[in-house]
Amino acid sequence: MKSFKWMKKLVYITLSIALMAAGVNMFFAPHSIAAGGITGLAIIFESLFGFEISTVILLGNAVILTLCFLFLGKEVFFNTIIGAILLPIFISVIPNTAIVQDTMLSMIVGSVLFGVANIVLYDNNASSGGTSIPPLILKKYFNIGTSLGLFLTDGIVVFLSLLVFSVDSFFFAITSIFITSATMGYIESGLHKKKLVYIMSDMIDAITYDVLHKIGRGVTIIPAIGAYGKNEMQMLMIALNSKDYRHLVLIVNKHDKGAFMITDTVSDVHGYGWTYESGSV
Repeated sequence: MKSFKWMKKLVYITLSIALMAAGVNMFFAPHSIAAGGITGLAIIFESLFGFEISTVILLGNAVILTLCFLFLGKEVFFNTIIGAILLPIFISVIPNTAIVQDTMLSMIVGSVLFGVANIVLYDNNASSGGTSIPPLILKKYFNIGTSLGLFLTDGIVVFLSLLVFSVDSFFFAITSIFITSATMGYIESGLHKKKLVYIMSDMIDAITYDVLHKIGRGVTIIPAIGAYGKNEMQMLMIALNSKDYRHLVLIVNKHDKGAFMITDTVSDVHGYGWTYESGSV
């Protein structure tokens, strides 16, 4: 089972790095858009000194990997090594040619690719090295979201690009960071959104039994008092995935079509059964 999980993680990391490399070689570099990161620095160095982009990325990652080992631990370090090695390989293999001639469209597509790639890497405790490591450090020690952390670190690289490229390229790079950050934030919150449901019914016991045994989610019973009749009742509170919500509605309707339900979408749920399993605290 562990080997399967590792292979699955490796596939996700590899595909994410391939997306990132495609974003650099096919959308950013041909239009001189240094949209942050070690790849942005590499594009700047290529323009200034003629250095190979893959070489700059490899050398820069050597420094970043040292920081990763010191501040983020072995798991992230070894996962990052994979990305740090794969990125310059993919950069050197994927053709450095524009597949979209319009600079604005190319910037948008490249930024979305970067956002998707980064969030998948972060979700697997990995990164491509480069400036994707500082956001992980900021997240661990200062609880700053990875999307905001990446925005801050990439901002430094973008301002350096103003010294090399045109003002137009500078503003394209700035816009690219916003799009990448927004893409990451949207996916990041969307991946963890859950349903929080409150149920008031005369069939509390039957609904509770089915939720526990058919959906496999915990149920909290909350004492409640009706304001109009002052009658005491019990209310259920249930947190569950969106895919299980339809099943819950069917269960409630089966037992009590007149049940009163309040459903809210929450950004995240932490605790046993969600962010950790038994024995893995």
